[in-house]
Amino acid sequence: MARVEEGMPYGWGRLYAAFHVLEGLARGRTELGLPAKLKETVGRPRTTFESLLGKAGIQVLAAREKGGDRARAVETVFADVAKLIRPEPMIRRGLSQAEAEEFRQGYEHQLGLYRAEWEALVV
Repeated sequence: MARVEEGMPYGWGRLYAAFHVLEGLARGRTELGLPAKLKETVGRPRTTFESLLGKAGIQVLAAREKGGDRARAVETVFADVAKLIRPEPMIRRGLSQAEAEEFRQGYEHQLGLYRAEWEALVV
């Protein structure tokens, strides 16, 4: 049996965390928790990620213009976005309850990694 960490929903949760942190870095926000749109995301993963990708470039620019640690952090987060997009088709259907839980676990895992690396930027 495969580990949860190897599954697509877990990986998508990690990807969503990267986008969430990217948005926070661009806006100058530091406090992040489970986003209000999480339910929408697990209901339509591919549609949500297509929308987030469309906003990512301007968010990278905004965060880089802030300079300092924020600019350095966004380099890593933006690279993570590319690494976390799996080289396989992403489903358009909603996630089951079990898959949604795996998604949440992946989200929290990735957010924890960012918090450990940039304590002052991601709370």
